[in-house]
Amino acid sequence: MSGALKSALTLAVLAVLVLVAALWGWAALTEPFPEDEPVAICEDETVTAGSEVRRDQVVVSVFNGSGRSGLAGATSAQLGERGFVAGDVGDSPLPAATTQIWSSDPTNPAVLLVKRQFKRAEVVQGDALGPGVVVVVGEKFQALRKKQVESVVAKADATYCRATGSE
Repeated sequence: MSGALKSALTLAVLAVLVLVAALWGWAALTEPFPEDEPVAICEDETVTAGSEVRRDQVVVSVFNGSGRSGLAGATSAQLGERGFVAGDVGDSPLPAATTQIWSSDPTNPAVLLVKRQFKRAEVVQGDALGPGVVVVVGEKFQALRKKQVESVVAKADATYCRATGSE
């Protein structure tokens, strides 16, 4: 094989390799980024009677049922300082005079734990506006109780939305 033929063949192979590399690079460059799957903030868990439910296991969503701006966010931050996991924050679809905890099970240990953080909170039937225990702070709400309740013991088997990542 002559030197000119070897050079031409080598140049052709290199050109094909560069073309393949360019096509592969362009395909990788124009490919969309992979989507991160959102992680659920909490998952339903059943606790048996006698089991302890702690603040760091409970997700609390707070909604403003008053005319005061920022009340839900401030209350959610205070609950977060106490160790609760923050859920959704927003405005309630209905106005409220008092603090309400919306739940279909008033004896649920997570509901009772959240209720004990508030003065004169009442448990009422309501929709799940957000994940976890739903609290609607009303016009008469002033502050959380000074005494912080860290946990409650379930009196009966119950299911609540346990914060992911809590032990």
